[in-house]
Amino acid sequence: MSAFTRRDAVLTGLGAALTVPTLAAASTSAARAGAGRAKGRPGAAHHKFEMNIEETRITLVGKQSFQTFAFGGQVPAPLFHVREGDEVEVVLNNLTTLPHTIHWHGILQRGTWQMDGVPDMTQLGIQPGDSFTYRFVADPAGTMWYHCHVNVNEHVATRGMWGPFIVDPVKPTPIEREVTGDYILMFSEWASAWADKLGQGGVPGDVFDYFTINGKSFPETQPIRVKEGDVIRLRLFGAGGGFHSIHIHGHVFQITFKDGHPLPAPINADTVLVGPGERYDIILRCDNPGRWMIHDHIDHHTMNGHTPHGGVMTLIEYDGIPRDQPWYHWAHKEFVPDFYYEESLRKPHGIYPNPVFKGVPVT
Repeated sequence: MSAFTRRDAVLTGLGAALTVPTLAAASTSAARAGAGRAKGRPGAAHHKFEMNIEETRITLVGKQSFQTFAFGGQVPAPLFHVREGDEVEVVLNNLTTLPHTIHWHGILQRGTWQMDGVPDMTQLGIQPGDSFTYRFVADPAGTMWYHCHVNVNEHVATRGMWGPFIVDPVKPTPIEREVTGDYILMFSEWASAWADKLGQGGVPGDVFDYFTINGKSFPETQPIRVKEGDVIRLRLFGAGGGFHSIHIHGHVFQITFKDGHPLPAPINADTVLVGPGERYDIILRCDNPGRWMIHDHIDHHTMNGHTPHGGVMTLIEYDGIPRDQPWYHWAHKEFVPDFYYEESLRKPHGIYPNPVFKGVPVT
């Protein structure tokens, strides 16, 4: 097997149906151990993607940066959006200095257990300079995600190696058919003591002092802009190692899905506790025009280091409510769309990088 170096690698980053000859030669024999191509439902689409793991530096808020191992060079990682039963093939190139894998969290891997991404159990960790090809069927439908499974205490809990994997159902539920807007919120925490120390951190006794939605702390998050009558779906992910008690002002929402699976009886609530690895889908009917906070009710999670009024905070903004008060945080800031992948989720199925989340390469 011939390895490739950063200089030799073609930094394709992401793409549909991309192939690179030098990378094909670098594919490990373990990648071919999956007994051929997984077979999806009749008429299923076949998605082929290529993605690099890169060492990057991202900014959480202000001047607080953090070195990461980043899928596609970004935190959160690119959105995978496919349909239930579709065939998925992902060529993963490790351009970092440590081994990694991908675990497709929530995907059942029926007949493809070798693709589950657990080092020394289902595959050899992908070594620096190596490549691995994952092949599987997207099953079941729901709000899933993907993350590294090497040294999860560091790589996942405090280095940002995670991204959303959304599998649309063949037969949506009645409440899903009502949804007018779809938003992804991935919650995590960061220990600034390890910010510049790749290969370390995520150990007992760590002090997590920064808390983020999609890799950003307030005031670097973005508002969720709606209009009266909208029915929005918020997909909440526990991407790090902590709990997040998410409270929304001014509304009663319905908890409708747990870990991608529909609940037999939705729960009315205004607060939901999201633990590590969990996903909750909540449906919110936009029936109370105004500006309404979304925040973590674990109160120190709304701080940036020792500074309050930060962390896991954003809000819902209704159209027609003035935004020009001089004291209003977003009155004079540029609105950045797709911060919650809301625009990407409207596009045809595929993989979608997001420049908002792109880090600066660490060389």
